Amino acid sequence: MTSQEVEIRGKRLTLSNLDKILYPKAGFTKAQVIDYYLRAAPAVLPHLRDRPLTLKRYPNGVEAPYFYEKNCPSHRPHWVKTADVWSGQNQRTMKFCLAQDVATLAWAANLADLELHVPLHRHRHPDRPDSIVFDLDPGAPAGIVQCCEVGLILRDTFERLGLQTLAKVSGSKGLQLYVPLNTAVSYDETKSFARAVADALAAQRPDLIVSNMKKSLRAGKVLVDWSQNDPHKTTVCVYSLRARERPTVSMPVTWLEVERCRKQSDPALLSFESAAALDRIEERGDLFAPLLSLRQPLPYK
Repeated sequence: MTSQEVEIRGKRLTLSNLDKILYPKAGFTKAQVIDYYLRAAPAVLPHLRDRPLTLKRYPNGVEAPYFYEKNCPSHRPHWVKTADVWSGQNQRTMKFCLAQDVATLAWAANLADLELHVPLHRHRHPDRPDSIVFDLDPGAPAGIVQCCEVGLILRDTFERLGLQTLAKVSGSKGLQLYVPLNTAVSYDETKSFARAVADALAAQRPDLIVSNMKKSLRAGKVLVDWSQNDPHKTTVCVYSLRARERPTVSMPVTWLEVERCRKQSDPALLSFESAAALDRIEERGDLFAPLLSLRQPLPYK
């Protein structure tokens, strides 16, 4: 059966082309994508709720062209919530989707929205980020092991400032470090602070770290990308699938796991496909839950 009419918590929708293979090298179908998001919903939905969602759609799979969709499709079901957000870049109001419930998550997955991208703010407070993020992006031949080393340097830096940090693998090739805030701060404050931290680390460890975005400077090093701390930028949501050869997931990891990966120089220790991700969620719950509730003041504010 390639399509199916379903009801999810009182909301009806048609799921189509369920046998379409979206990850050819893994033989992973659209039905499996939808199933993953339905089962991951309890963990992922709190991190999506009230955040303008940018769809990243792969209608013909990960080896074919994709497109970003910021405006929520006009053919959406009536029960899909939206948020009007003024875009200075486009000089108009954009109507973003809001993934508020499991039915909306299934609907988006049915559109082959493999990746879920959200900003650091909720739509009612577009100028108020609730965390700081550092995207650690390795330049070949550096990889996730070097990202772990940089992540631990960042963790120790924030520990000295009295701040807790959380880490997740991007699901692609890097590591992402979050500093929960959940206090009244602006992007001007968080972005300038993040850049100062990145520049200081690059000055301390020029052999390993760069903070300049030029790709020519990254070879064998790790870019500490501070620029995501911006109201116009999005970061892949925790528990999102990634459009790689295989259905890897942007997955929370413990600092013990980061230390082990660095010590053993084994990238496989921090690679999680959909089945392993679901097992971790079932066994450990949401390791990223503190991101939504932990209140920490921005230093030097």
